[in-house]
Amino acid sequence: MTYTEIIPGERLRPYVQCYYTFESEGTGTLEDTVFPGGPMEIIFNMGEGIWQAASETTPAVELWGKLTQPLAVRSVGANKMLGIRFFAHTAAYILQDEVSVFNDRVSDLRALLGAPVARLHQRLLETARLTDRIALIEDFLWTRLEAGVRLHHIGMIESMVHDMNEPDRMETIARRHHISSRYLQKLFLRYTGVNPKLYHKINRFQQSLQHITRDPSSLTSIAYECGYFDQAHFIRDFKQFAGITPSAYSPEAYPVGQALAQN
Repeated sequence: MTYTEIIPGERLRPYVQCYYTFESEGTGTLEDTVFPGGPMEIIFNMGEGIWQAASETTPAVELWGKLTQPLAVRSVGANKMLGIRFFAHTAAYILQDEVSVFNDRVSDLRALLGAPVARLHQRLLETARLTDRIALIEDFLWTRLEAGVRLHHIGMIESMVHDMNEPDRMETIARRHHISSRYLQKLFLRYTGVNPKLYHKINRFQQSLQHITRDPSSLTSIAYECGYFDQAHFIRDFKQFAGITPSAYSPEAYPVGQALAQN
């Protein structure tokens, strides 16, 4: 299994965190679970293997929504994928839709955006060099952005997302942008797919996951370092997002997550 990230071109950097390739070799089956925490992604399937999410075979061009609960995945055979990873708030500019409707599922981007996506996928399959494939993707994304009507919100939303690790700053951020706290929360949900409280909880869960991977010896210390009230609070949240308790978690049992964490 190999995973490689590619830095986006300058004009797309405010919107795209990275592009990536993901390949699994052989004829065997790989089963894993994807935990909440990552932003929305678009994935182009470039190989002949079978990739399944929640027991259903995924489409040729996948749109991964924001996960708020664990999602089981399964890979059969040799899979090759080319992905686009957005920032927490930027997929909305490409999709021009309420992104919460895509939460916790994998959608067919061809059905959502039509023939241009199908044509792009076909051109990617016909193009050998990775740099040329990335150029095709960037042209497609830029065309979507130019047709969008939400770009005037990007500075405000970016500020909100960056500050959301401290939820008590909501009113401060709202005053800075001369809007009400209630409207600010509405914008946050529209662009990220989750409300500020849930966003903060998922980020804290991901922090705890990183701590456990590095040093699983003291759950009490991890709970304290990640800002939980106590160990019971930590265990309850962890089980909500991972489906298991922290003591039952073993990084080696989740090879997809491990591959991502190494980059």
